[in-house]
Amino acid sequence: MRVTVFGATGGIGRLLVQHLLDAGHQVTALVRTPAKLTLTHPNLNVIAGQLSDTAAVRQAVAGADAVISALGPSLKRSATGSPLTDGTRTIVQAMRAEQASRFIGLATPSLADPRDQPHWKHKVLPVMARLMFPNALAELTNMTAAVTGSGLDYTIARITNPSDKPATGRIRAGFLGHDRVGSAMSRADIAAFLVSQLTDTRYRRAMPAISN
Repeated sequence: MRVTVFGATGGIGRLLVQHLLDAGHQVTALVRTPAKLTLTHPNLNVIAGQLSDTAAVRQAVAGADAVISALGPSLKRSATGSPLTDGTRTIVQAMRAEQASRFIGLATPSLADPRDQPHWKHKVLPVMARLMFPNALAELTNMTAAVTGSGLDYTIARITNPSDKPATGRIRAGFLGHDRVGSAMSRADIAAFLVSQLTDTRYRRAMPAISN
C-alpha cells in the first residue's frame, strides 16, 4: 500500500516507518526536520514541512491508500496552544480533498469509546490527565474529535504507558470493561498494531484500547 505517516520522527513513528518498509509498503513521511529521520529506503519518500503547511500536508497525502498518525502532544505542563489539533484538522481536510479515507491514529483511554463498559479508567485517568497534563488532554480530545467527526474510515488506538522494551508480539486489544486489556505496552508493539490495522477490519470506526 501507499501509506502516509505523520509523526515519523517520534519514538513510535520511527518504528512505524520501519515496520511499514519491512512489510513492503511505500511510505511518505512529512517531517519538520528530515535529518531526524535517519532511515533510508527506496520505498521511503520524505517531504520537509510542518503540519501548518496546508500545501505540504496535501502533497504528503496525495495518492495515499491510508494515513497513519503517530502524533502525540507534549506532556510538559508549560505547553500551550493547539498545534496538533490544528494539524490534525489540516490532515483531515487534505484527506478529503485527495479522497483518502483510511486514517489510523493514537489517543488515550482517558477518552471513551461507545463500546466501552463502565471502568475505573474512565474515572481516574481523565482526572489525573486534567491535573497533570491539561493541555495534552485538550489536544488529544480535540484531535480525536476532528477525526471521529470527519466521516473518515478511522481506527484510533488508545494507549497508556508506552515503553522502549523490545517487541513481544503479544498484543491485547478491545474495549474497557469488556475485554482484558492492560496498560503498559512497548512502542514496537504499538507500531506493529498500527500497521496491522491496514488490513484488519475489526476496529473500523472504533477506538480500541491496546496493551501487551
